[in-house]
Amino acid sequence: MPDTAALDRAESLIRTIPDYPSPGIQFRDITPLLADAAALRAVTRALIEPFEGGFDVVGGIEARGFLLAGVAAAEAGVGLVPIRKAGKLPRPAASVSYALEYGEAAIEAHDDLAPGARILLVDDVLATGGTIAAARELMTTLGAEVIGTTVLMELEALDGRAVAGEVHSLFVV
Repeated sequence: MPDTAALDRAESLIRTIPDYPSPGIQFRDITPLLADAAALRAVTRALIEPFEGGFDVVGGIEARGFLLAGVAAAEAGVGLVPIRKAGKLPRPAASVSYALEYGEAAIEAHDDLAPGARILLVDDVLATGGTIAAARELMTTLGAEVIGTTVLMELEALDGRAVAGEVHSLFVV
């Protein structure tokens, strides 16, 4: 059962930075939360709790998703698969392109997964949903079974679930 008081405290550590990286954007800065051991432990446990025992590996989506995924993998006692932006891996096995608001991007991963590996995708934010949908497709292409997706926060106004599907979100803003 999640510790509600600890999660409330963790959420209070997330800062909103107006007009970053461009005017009109309200950037959610999670670094104060990451710097607090108790808050990081509370959110990590809450991120993986609904999926506990059901996954063999955690897939961390670049870049802030790596930070949460690494802690989640260690906490769960499983491995970690980095899901990177295109061009960042020395031997990508698969790549998936997806639409952004003003263009296109791609993510890649190695093929180090055992066939049929059950993977939990972890990211920091569900915004428009494109990255998470692409990560699901990428892992499926590599032969993994995506058992769920979990994020620290969801930007509800952007309706990312319409693209990403079911996502476990700790905080909805």
